Amino acid sequence: MPERQQHLDELFQRLRTATATLEVEALQQGIWQLWLEIDDTALSKRLESGMRDMAAGEYQRAILDFTYLIEHRPDYAEGWNKRATAYYLRGEYRASLNDIAQTLKREPRHFGALSGKATIQRMLGDHRGGLRTLRRLARLCPHLPGLQEQLRDVQDRLDESPI
Repeated sequence: MPERQQHLDELFQRLRTATATLEVEALQQGIWQLWLEIDDTALSKRLESGMRDMAAGEYQRAILDFTYLIEHRPDYAEGWNKRATAYYLRGEYRASLNDIAQTLKREPRHFGALSGKATIQRMLGDHRGGLRTLRRLARLCPHLPGLQEQLRDVQDRLDESPI
């Protein structure tokens, strides 16, 4: 595991300084590949099954698969993140936010979870929270495509809103 963690740290360091869209996307893809690794064949199959279910719109089945994964490997951040995504797709935003919090507890640099959290916060009208989350995301990946526009949009909304 130390090699995996070192590799992740190196990819995140490069992500902070990457400016080209293709480079940012390639680095993110490399990070996702490491996040999706799990050293248990049965749990790996359950993760794949949940991802297939989610892609097919079978969100409840996906949630069950990811719950199984979480119960058997609670320290595995991606299990929490995938279930957060399935909850989000079902419109269960509070449940999604709870799982995002668990994801970030285990992997504070999880840009997917941060992006999802900011989206939900903005949907729920928590623009200040969304701005804080987007700023946190910007510290990890300042050149994430579309991020600067999102930051400006949220800031504009806050500037326009009455106190």
